[in-house]
Amino acid sequence: MDSKAIFFVIIIFHHHFTSLGSQLQVGFYSDTCPFAEAAVKAAVMEAAVVNPRVAPILLRLHFHDCFVEGCDGSILIKTGVPDAEISASAHQGVMGFDVIAKAKAAIEARCPGIVSCADIVAIAARDAVALAGGPTYEVEAGRRDGRLSSAILASHMPEFHDSLDTLRLKFFEKGLTEADLVLLSGGAHTIGTTACFFVRDRLYAFMGANTSDPAISPALLPSLERQCPKDGSPLDRLLLDQVTGESFDVQSLINIKNGFSVLPSDSILYTNDTTKSVVDFYSIHKSSFAGDFAVAMIKMGRIGVKTGAEGEIRQVCNTVNLSQQRPRFTSTGSRLISDQLLLALLFLVLFCFY
Repeated sequence: MDSKAIFFVIIIFHHHFTSLGSQLQVGFYSDTCPFAEAAVKAAVMEAAVVNPRVAPILLRLHFHDCFVEGCDGSILIKTGVPDAEISASAHQGVMGFDVIAKAKAAIEARCPGIVSCADIVAIAARDAVALAGGPTYEVEAGRRDGRLSSAILASHMPEFHDSLDTLRLKFFEKGLTEADLVLLSGGAHTIGTTACFFVRDRLYAFMGANTSDPAISPALLPSLERQCPKDGSPLDRLLLDQVTGESFDVQSLINIKNGFSVLPSDSILYTNDTTKSVVDFYSIHKSSFAGDFAVAMIKMGRIGVKTGAEGEIRQVCNTVNLSQQRPRFTSTGSRLISDQLLLALLFLVLFCFY
């Protein structure tokens, strides 16, 4: 058989697999499950009636999912896996699983085996941001669900007590820049609450001493001390944005500049020339924040995604499928085809060249 012919066949099949699995796309379910995004939005809206603070909950869920094993829904797995990822201390307080499960159930009832839990998490985060008054944007879809879930894998999550160099490294490892760090960390904290546990050292034991963080504005310190007294419960909660509350706006970055940030991981963004310049930029060019935040969210949503023949489409989001599903390649004019069939076709083509 001619070696050029063999090379040609191999290139064709390599291109087939990589082209199917390499890209996310807007409107991925427009043919196969056009109902999907509406179902997710309905679940988010319904949850917001019960819990008005569901927006930051779903935003945080998406962030935590993407930073461990990529945006593959692995954070949702709770059953059938010992020491699942969600049990990691870095994921403490992450919620929103019921909203994802409700959206998934509604979608499965009409489009079984089509829409991944990972995509539902990404779409729900977008709808949550919009619900809070933030930007809306087109969500690229086509992610498949991961089958691996381990608490050990969450050891590189960004933490509230990380140094700025550590935070920068953790973002760089995911293909994100310092501007993304400012937007997705400090900027995202425009909505939501945190526990006093994450603030108390700044108030009463900064750098191991019996004092407060000098970066905290004197105008804010008494208020934080009232909300998180030294002998109070570490589980008491306070707003991340102490100025405009739950409004989605650029105020959280202005707070960093003015010494009004709550978390140490936000305050530290003003201690480096590069991140400081990003904070200063949005403090001046406020109208640029929403659009740039949306771009950063889209970029984060591409981290480590599984597409094409990778992963699976889970039937239920909190557990992997009992048996490995055959790969489902879904796109405009989608079709199902197994690896075994493609290999059979490859051998047939090779045989024909003799």
